[in-house]
Amino acid sequence: MGEADFRVVASLFILLPPSEGKAEGGSAKPKWRESAGDFGKQLAAPRSELVARLNALRGGDEKLLGVGKAHLVRAQHANRSLIGAPTLPAFQRYTGVVWDHLDIASLTSAQQTRALNSIVVISGLLGAVGANDPIPDYRLKMGARLAPFGLLAKWWHENLSDALNAAFKGAVVIDLLPQEHRAAFTINTDVVREYYVVGLNEKSGKAGGHDAKAAKGKLARHLITECTTASKALPSLKSFRDQRFVVKIEK
Repeated sequence: MGEADFRVVASLFILLPPSEGKAEGGSAKPKWRESAGDFGKQLAAPRSELVARLNALRGGDEKLLGVGKAHLVRAQHANRSLIGAPTLPAFQRYTGVVWDHLDIASLTSAQQTRALNSIVVISGLLGAVGANDPIPDYRLKMGARLAPFGLLAKWWHENLSDALNAAFKGAVVIDLLPQEHRAAFTINTDVVREYYVVGLNEKSGKAGGHDAKAAKGKLARHLITECTTASKALPSLKSFRDQRFVVKIEK
C-alpha cells in the first residue's frame, strides 16, 4: 500500500508497540532501505541517522540493547546489517505476547485487510511503520539512550509528531501504547477526528502493566473484528471483555 493510499483509505488507526522478540530472516525482495514503508518518505532522514550511529557502534553494546550472550550477538549483527537486510512484513516480524494474541494471520481476509490498513507501530529504530511494511530484524528500544541523540523518545518527537499528524488527519486514533512509546510524539487533537488513549487495568483499578500484554493483543484483535467503521471505535472499546482486565479510556 502506497503513501497516498495509506492516507486516503484508513479512517481509523490503532497504535501498537513493537515486540522485543522478532522473527529472524526474511525475504531479499524487497531489501530494506530507510525510505521503505508507509512513513518512509517522512522518516528516512532520522532513520538514516540511527542506522549510521548503530554501524559506528558495531551494532550497540549490552547496555544499549538490553540483552546479553547469544541474543546480544544476534542483535549486534542485525543492527550492523540494516541497509539491504532481508525483510518481513511488520506483523510477521513482531513475535511478542501482544502480537501473538492479535494473531493477524488467523483473521478473515477482510479483517486482515482492515488490520493491515489501520495498525501503526511506534518503533525506536523506525519511528512509525504500517503493519504490512517490510522491515528488517533489529533491536533498539524507544526507551534507549543513544549518544549523541539522548533518549530516543525525546529525539524522535518532532519528526514523528509531524508524520503521524499528517497521516491521521481527520481519522479516529486508538492509542494502545506504553507510556515510553507515547512520549515519542504528540497528537494534534485539532487535526484528528478523535484520539482515544487506552489502558488496561485490573478490575481492582490497578494498572495492568506487563501482565496485561496478552489482553492488549486480544483488545487489538477485538477492535479489528468489531470496529468495522471509525464510528464504532468507542462502542467497540466499551464492549471488550476480559476475565482479568478492563478497558480504561484515559482521554
